[in-house]
Amino acid sequence: MSFEKSWYKALKSTEIIRSRIQALLTLGDTHVPYILLSESTINVGDTIVRKGEVVVEKPSIIVPPNHPQFQGFEFGEEERIDENSLINFLLVRGVRMPSLRYDNKTMSLDIHEGKLSGAIKHYENILQKEENVQTGLIKGPEDCWQFSLLIFICTQVARNADQDIKRLLEEFKKQEGNNN
Repeated sequence: MSFEKSWYKALKSTEIIRSRIQALLTLGDTHVPYILLSESTINVGDTIVRKGEVVVEKPSIIVPPNHPQFQGFEFGEEERIDENSLINFLLVRGVRMPSLRYDNKTMSLDIHEGKLSGAIKHYENILQKEENVQTGLIKGPEDCWQFSLLIFICTQVARNADQDIKRLLEEFKKQEGNNN
């Protein structure tokens, strides 16, 4: 599947089942754990369960504009995609990521025996019982999971933008008050 078709498939099919409730850190790195569920294309009727975390580095006021860094998203060689190609691809489509570093670490890749709807209920129940407000639960296509994960991270960053600016300004004013 072409890079562009993968992007549009992910846009159409990605669903954030349970968003991360806890805000991203303004003055430090944030570890954003996730569970990404996909219908298996190999074992029809089963669900692929990808667990991991994306580390979103501390925001910085002075950064090169529109030059985020992506690591660990594992786009295959068949797509011929490097980090700059990904950034350019997103920019052309009007997607602008803050100039931060996004480092994905997939920790496990498992099979949940059963349909996607059952897997969603299963993991929703686990997160609810654990009162886990940090982990996001995402549904997306198996063959373009990277884009589904990027969509999830974009929603988390966008949700925090207003708070981040206020916190950065407060911290700046506090530092200025200490210098005077």
